[in-house]
Amino acid sequence: MNTREWLTERVSRLRQPAPVAVRSTQERLKARLRQGEEAMSPRALRQKLDELKAIVDPLVSEVEGGRRAGALIDWYAGASVAHRRDLWLLMSERFVADPLQVKAAQEQYLKSVGTPDEAAAEVLYRRATVSPRRRLLQRFSAHPDGIPFLVNLRAEMQPPLKADKRLLALDVEMEYMFSTWFDVGFLELRRISWDSPASLVEKLIRYEAVHDIRSWDDVKNRLDSDRRCYGFFHPRLPGEPLIFVEVALINEVASSITPLLDEAAAPADLDRATTAIFYSISNTQTGLRGVSFGDSLIKRVVECLHEEFPRLKTFATLSPIPGLRAWLNKNAPAELLQAWDAAPDLAEKSPPRVALKQWAARYLASELHDGKPLDAVARFHLGNGARVERLNWAADPSAKGLRQSYGLMVNYLYDLKKIDKNRAALAQGKIPIAPAIKDLLP
Repeated sequence: MNTREWLTERVSRLRQPAPVAVRSTQERLKARLRQGEEAMSPRALRQKLDELKAIVDPLVSEVEGGRRAGALIDWYAGASVAHRRDLWLLMSERFVADPLQVKAAQEQYLKSVGTPDEAAAEVLYRRATVSPRRRLLQRFSAHPDGIPFLVNLRAEMQPPLKADKRLLALDVEMEYMFSTWFDVGFLELRRISWDSPASLVEKLIRYEAVHDIRSWDDVKNRLDSDRRCYGFFHPRLPGEPLIFVEVALINEVASSITPLLDEAAAPADLDRATTAIFYSISNTQTGLRGVSFGDSLIKRVVECLHEEFPRLKTFATLSPIPGLRAWLNKNAPAELLQAWDAAPDLAEKSPPRVALKQWAARYLASELHDGKPLDAVARFHLGNGARVERLNWAADPSAKGLRQSYGLMVNYLYDLKKIDKNRAALAQGKIPIAPAIKDLLP
């Protein structure tokens, strides 16, 4: 590089603006001017903080607090994504527990351990650690549109949360509050049928997360005749199923999804049906991530089905194995991965086919992370007390099924007499498996 080129490069570097450090809301509130890509000016940010504080003003009633929250909900509806994000940051960073009060309460509690004052000191410590943020969320919930607003807000917050940990406090607080507000004791189990309002049926089509609904004939097949669909509903979101499960009533444990989704298949005789197959479970609200409904839903549906169809004896799933292929790509030999690309065409006793079932059995029967099954669907059903019952070859020939698990699907069996035993075993790191799965293991 000659002298002229060296000087040109250095001058070009000087002309480039220096990266602007991200400021906390505290720094921005004390400033006079907006900086970098900040959406709100310091003055606007202070105004929004005052509005949030007015919502939790201890001198105003719940009704007035809810009304003030409603005004902010109206503002939010017309705000840009960047302005909404500034509001999230205010709620997350500026409504924290008083650290001095927390420290004093903690010291008092530690001094009282082992004395008659221990219980009272513990209560005071717990109260000191409760953040004003929780009170803010409660005031929003007092507004008629408050809970749907908060659920949607948290859903919108999920993507930026991964890169901006400043939002984590708000996210965790909302998850805690939602677990209380959406406790199963407040939820209503409803059957969703072909006669349900069209708006509700359309939401099933939109929210279906396991097997895409292709047409109105397809959705009718899933809601009519020998099929049942049930969902949990909350009184503050009356037209929104929080989670729903689709069930086929047949005479044996299903080994393929194809006949279950076949619109032309003859319906089963409900008077003789002995088996309920849960073939699709979908959560619908991203904002309720971390709030568990599934175990209660399945138990309630089993009770409901057994009451309507006393002949039902077997309750099982036909489930995808969404994490299998990604796990195999990291752990299986390259020559097997190459052979499995032709999985649907492999002969029944061919070594690659036998090997794939053995590897899948190992994945489901022994792969744990933090003491829980590695596969997300397995984690759900096994956590609810089911056991790994049977692997099914070419059970899902769709592009999605091949992409996830080379078309393999698995049955999880809900033996009502062994649910507690299975959950206890899982808590000890032992995955409950049937003999058919055990036979596939080395």
